[in-house]
Amino acid sequence: MVENKHVEKNQQKESLLPSTILTGFVGGLFWSLVGVIISYFNFTELSPRTFILRPWLRLEWTEGWLGNVLSIGIIGLLSIIVALIYFVLCKKIYSMWMGVIFGIILWGIVFYLLQPVFTNVPRLTELTPNTILSTISLFILYGTFIGYTISYNYHDSERQLHH
Repeated sequence: MVENKHVEKNQQKESLLPSTILTGFVGGLFWSLVGVIISYFNFTELSPRTFILRPWLRLEWTEGWLGNVLSIGIIGLLSIIVALIYFVLCKKIYSMWMGVIFGIILWGIVFYLLQPVFTNVPRLTELTPNTILSTISLFILYGTFIGYTISYNYHDSERQLHH
């Protein structure tokens, strides 16, 4: 009986992994697309390509639509890693607020800790208030999407396991 529960737990983890990967990929695609849109409408001076392509490539094509599309795809892939980190660390916390906190932490990592990597991104003190508010909001929405989806899937599978 105890061994059955252990096997069921392992099967549960294995079944949650594909949905976590999909959540990360779709979340990265969708919210980076929103980042391109808010950049286009000048809510922020930064776009996804500012972080993904421009630190390493100073080619003309990176400023156009191809730069945006490539950046969105790369962020979708990187977001899988972010989702897996959330899955490992926070999946048991079934609260929207954990996703909000996760998004704020990600924003801090990108805009403060990783700022030296992104040489073309101004320092936090040099960003406009619109950029700060827009990007924090975007990261909060992204974190909430990732966090709440993963936690919901985990708790739903736990509920089904116990019934």
